[in-house]
Amino acid sequence: MEAMQQLSSNQTYRVAASARIDSAPARVYCFIADYQNKHARILPSQFTGLTVERGGVGAGTIIAFQMRAFGIARTARAAITEPAPGRVLVETGLEDFEAVTTFTVDPLPGGGSEVTISTILPAKTGIGGAIERFVTTRYLRRLYSRELALLAQCAAAPDVAAKKSRTPKDPAQVPSTNL
Repeated sequence: MEAMQQLSSNQTYRVAASARIDSAPARVYCFIADYQNKHARILPSQFTGLTVERGGVGAGTIIAFQMRAFGIARTARAAITEPAPGRVLVETGLEDFEAVTTFTVDPLPGGGSEVTISTILPAKTGIGGAIERFVTTRYLRRLYSRELALLAQCAAAPDVAAKKSRTPKDPAQVPSTNL
């Protein structure tokens, strides 16, 4: 969102969480970038109804979703870009959803990945803005920590599609157990 990118650092604040994940960066990134088949599996229960409006994997994808926070459900839309494909993916809020969330996947020496979820949000002024920043920061960090744990769990699990593809579909291809 152009307006969001033009805000100075005084007018925005950043919330981030990071985790080490014992899976290859390419595998981890796949779960982040594949909105059509995989991304919904890493979302905490506060995110629901993820739908792909255009695209489905990586740059050019447009998504819609609902997020529940503090007892309020909100529908949002975002456009996906990949400034560094395979390493950095950005969800930029559309319309009145003024948030920019960046997923960064860095390789670790010896294997594994360091994943950071970071969101830039508009900052309101005054005491109300200070309270909102405090509460939102605590809430989103907890939410992102849960998302990173789900990402680690999904990335560590065997690929179900790969297992299915190894299973013969034609009964004639199944070896007989009759002697």
